[in-house]
Amino acid sequence: MTTSNHFPFGALAIARAYANGDFSARELIEVTLARIDAYDVQVNAFTAVTRERALVEADALDARRARGHTLPPLAGVPFAAKNLFDIEGIATLAGSRVLRDAPAAACDATLVRRLTGQGAILIGALNMDEFAYGFTTENHHAGPCRNPHDLTRSAGGSSGGSAAAVAAGFVPVTLGTDTNGSVRVPASLCGVFGVKPTYGRLSRHGVYPFVASLDHMGAFARSVDDLAATYDALQFADPLDPACAQRAFESANAKHGVLRVARLGGYFDEHANDDAHRASHAAAEALGASETVDYPDPAAARGAAFLITAAEGGQLHMANLRARYDEREPLSRDRLIAGALLPAAWVVQAQRVRAALRTRVLELFERYDVLVAPATPVVAPRIGDEFMDINGERLGVRPNLGLLTQPVSCLGLPVVAAPMRTRSGLPIAVQLIAPPWREDLAFEAARRLEAAQVAHCPPPPSLDEALLSSGADA
Repeated sequence: MTTSNHFPFGALAIARAYANGDFSARELIEVTLARIDAYDVQVNAFTAVTRERALVEADALDARRARGHTLPPLAGVPFAAKNLFDIEGIATLAGSRVLRDAPAAACDATLVRRLTGQGAILIGALNMDEFAYGFTTENHHAGPCRNPHDLTRSAGGSSGGSAAAVAAGFVPVTLGTDTNGSVRVPASLCGVFGVKPTYGRLSRHGVYPFVASLDHMGAFARSVDDLAATYDALQFADPLDPACAQRAFESANAKHGVLRVARLGGYFDEHANDDAHRASHAAAEALGASETVDYPDPAAARGAAFLITAAEGGQLHMANLRARYDEREPLSRDRLIAGALLPAAWVVQAQRVRAALRTRVLELFERYDVLVAPATPVVAPRIGDEFMDINGERLGVRPNLGLLTQPVSCLGLPVVAAPMRTRSGLPIAVQLIAPPWREDLAFEAARRLEAAQVAHCPPPPSLDEALLSSGADA
């Protein structure tokens, strides 16, 4: 599908067309900026648009092409980053008023720099839950990010702006982060592909922290090939991030024969409604999974993730919670205060549980290459909804959209979220979970689902029509 100006939506399609001379980078960026100007008032995905920088980068790329120089693989591809990432010249707000007076970043985050080094052009910073603590991107300060497929509904979080910007067709790829599900939840609700690599795979340098032992960097895209190309561009060790592993480059495009696949049942069925349940069954069937298995003690894994998140996050933010209490978003503020007061013995026990469960989960991967599970228990709830119904149980939306992602986050496993169709027309995703450092297996499973037209990123909607049908205010 193309825009009205005949520019492709996909990242690799843009790079190929640009290399062929079909358009200039300036033309593409001007069209991109015009679409954001026209429609982001509805979606609210961006918190800052780096207009001047984008045009300067576009002109430099056009000059490079005119001189006949070899173009990098993502030349001309527009992208944007969650406003947790440092962007030279603007303040890193992390979704909060507390940082509004902070000095502008002196340089780009490592992952932003890696994409621009591959020829991609930065368009701006994206909306998120305050300090990445949430699953809905109903930001108290910047306003809610709306789901492009139904503007009355949540885009998910905390990387909601990142998923919504791709789903709306503003940019073909974005950067996000995932601590407890902040890539996978919005990818599911907005119907785009997302990747949360193994803990330590991608550099966190220049990204505002949340939970040091759980924070993962990730990305969103419209297709598996686009996501794989973006992920490959982001790899390599970084001495500026001590958690970034000193591992050799491992391509997401490795070729595989038979994949040993199993579907996760038990907890992952009990906490999934019909849409999520059907999606996991359809994905497992398409991948030839013949068995349903139980994930070792997922409730304990989720509990450990909750305690570690609250405790580490609370300690990180204690100084500004004391000094600027009234400026903090109320729900996350109170949870962080409670986390800072947790007994140390509880946190130590949570880390012990985490280590023990990791050993048990790794035993599963002796038999299987990929585990399939729903990414969210429901499709996107409406903005402002406090509760959702899951198999007759009434649960709070904000703490429980990550019901199915938190048990996986706790163990640092790589996951690709693959969007699926539902009978309602709203998207939902499955998690394709692989052993540590085997992102290639998760990508291969996603690629097979996409080739079979089981996984599918819906085309960008006409946002004028979406606004009229939803009844939302611009």
